[in-house]
Amino acid sequence: MGIFGRKSSDDDAATATSVATPELAALTGDYTIDASHTTIGFVARHAMVTNVKGSFQEFEGTLHLDGSNPAASTASLDIKMESIETGSADRDGHLKSADFFRTDEFPTMTFRSTKAESLGGEDYRITGDLEILGTTREISIDLEFNGAAKDPFGNERVGFEGKAEILRSEWGLTWNAALETGGVLVSDKIKLNFDISAIRNA
Repeated sequence: MGIFGRKSSDDDAATATSVATPELAALTGDYTIDASHTTIGFVARHAMVTNVKGSFQEFEGTLHLDGSNPAASTASLDIKMESIETGSADRDGHLKSADFFRTDEFPTMTFRSTKAESLGGEDYRITGDLEILGTTREISIDLEFNGAAKDPFGNERVGFEGKAEILRSEWGLTWNAALETGGVLVSDKIKLNFDISAIRNA
């Protein structure tokens, strides 16, 4: 349960064969994240007054979904830090530098699940180890199951939306700048957003 990515287009949604109330047991199997229809995004507070949004463009991940026993589900994700994109080349370059992600030394951010649980209805939570800059800490991601469908190419898909919050300082991401009016340039709290489409392995 769970992984990360970019939203399917409206055309994809219109042509897909939706499964409104799938039998979860029938969804049990191994899946690969479809990076072209998945989004791994983040939001940081900037200058205390606005939000800066970004995402990672290159990543790969897998999940094992157990519809009969959600606790047996697992997920893994590898993200290329050089693929960070915020809409500003200067800001992206700063994020890749020694002040932040040090992508030349730590090219990959990873997530490995350690626990999965059903919260009732379509809601789930997956807990695991997130490694950034060589530091590993536990995070929990709340997920909503968006359903299952077979696309026009015969791929069996499942979709999830997820969110989590972390304090970047816990991974050694401490760079900041003080504001003349008080406060700091970049928030410590970072919101993570996941929009996931995964395809069942053949």
